[in-house]
Amino acid sequence: MVTRKFQILVFFLLFFVASGTFAQSIAFVNSDDLLQNLPAVDKAKKEVKELNKKYKDELQLMQNDYNKKYSDFISYQTSMAENIRLRRMQELYELEKQIQNFMEVAQKDVLDRENELIKPLRAKIKEAIYQVGVEGNFTCVYDLSNPAILFVTPDAIDITALVKAKMGVK
Repeated sequence: MVTRKFQILVFFLLFFVASGTFAQSIAFVNSDDLLQNLPAVDKAKKEVKELNKKYKDELQLMQNDYNKKYSDFISYQTSMAENIRLRRMQELYELEKQIQNFMEVAQKDVLDRENELIKPLRAKIKEAIYQVGVEGNFTCVYDLSNPAILFVTPDAIDITALVKAKMGVK
């Protein structure tokens, strides 16, 4: 089934081809490359890495506690009264659930923080691409980091260097 966006894209492509301006005003950029070259990305990566380490350290403490209790349970289970053994088994089960929940929360928190730090950088890139597109009088600028793009004509102009210059990035 053809989507509405695809139909609109085909219409504009046919319009540009018919008008003869298509190959003259197409440009492309790689926003992932731009993002990786921003100095602020290193700071963001460092912050995310530190947050991730804090969660890993806490997880290690939780796992050590679980391992000790599990080892004690295995060693002494035959000598425990039935209701004590059942209670310890319940404790181990609860600890497993806590560890699993902690891992899920930690993973979500790290991803959320990373997105929070990267979002303004992507907005800055988008604005710079817009400015370069307007200044260069381009009809269309494709982002090579977008997996939906299957082909870039050899006539397209790579404006990544121009956007880097606009942003003051080497």
